[in-house]
Amino acid sequence: MKALITGASSGIGCDIARELSAMGYDLIIVARRKTRLERLKKELPTNVKIIASDLSSTFNCVKLYEELKDEDIDILVNNAGFGMCGAFTETKLEKEMDMIDLNIKAVHTLTKLFLQDFKKKDKGYILNVASSAAFQAGPLMASYYATKVYVLNLTTAIYEELRRAKSHVHVSALCPGPVDTEFNKVAKVEFKVPSMSSEYVAHYAVKKMFKKKLVIIPGVQMKLAYILSKLGTRKLKLKVIYNIQKRKIG
Repeated sequence: MKALITGASSGIGCDIARELSAMGYDLIIVARRKTRLERLKKELPTNVKIIASDLSSTFNCVKLYEELKDEDIDILVNNAGFGMCGAFTETKLEKEMDMIDLNIKAVHTLTKLFLQDFKKKDKGYILNVASSAAFQAGPLMASYYATKVYVLNLTTAIYEELRRAKSHVHVSALCPGPVDTEFNKVAKVEFKVPSMSSEYVAHYAVKKMFKKKLVIIPGVQMKLAYILSKLGTRKLKLKVIYNIQKRKIG
């Protein structure tokens, strides 16, 4: 049994690695920071292969697949990604393009390439890490929210294609709310509601993935927020989200 996890150097990706290793999975862990990956490898009980790579490059994503396509991978976890905040007219275009490359293009590329192999074998799991941000537009984090909408919609569409094909491959989208990870520091936000631990989110995500849940929402509070996101007019929801984001930024 073998799993490939991107963005495994910290946060949810790191804790999913711990979860799957504890279940007996050998791992291939990928991130930019090799030192972090080496530190994680030392604590895991199963065989671990480290690949240091910047997946915001589509070339590197394809290269990663070519390197691993004969590894008989059972699980792909697309976790690599980051966020940023600020008014759309003020955020830096270059950083936004990097975010789109990582949050969207890397997920799209790796999902497509590995899914083709999974379908041929008629087995496997893909867990794409989206966010509760995928449930609505996000003024003051417009680009980040939009990337997560893409991940959620891509994953759910693929799910239906696989179901219609009677495939035994399963895809899930993980949509957590605030999680206590390095994301907050990178995005330069401070959540005003309690954050879940990445350990809890990882444990919950893995459990629900194996139960073939399509959209995985950890925590009662976020499940309620999802239900509430269906209510009200679009303009009203935009006002609410704007005020929430404004408080995050301070």
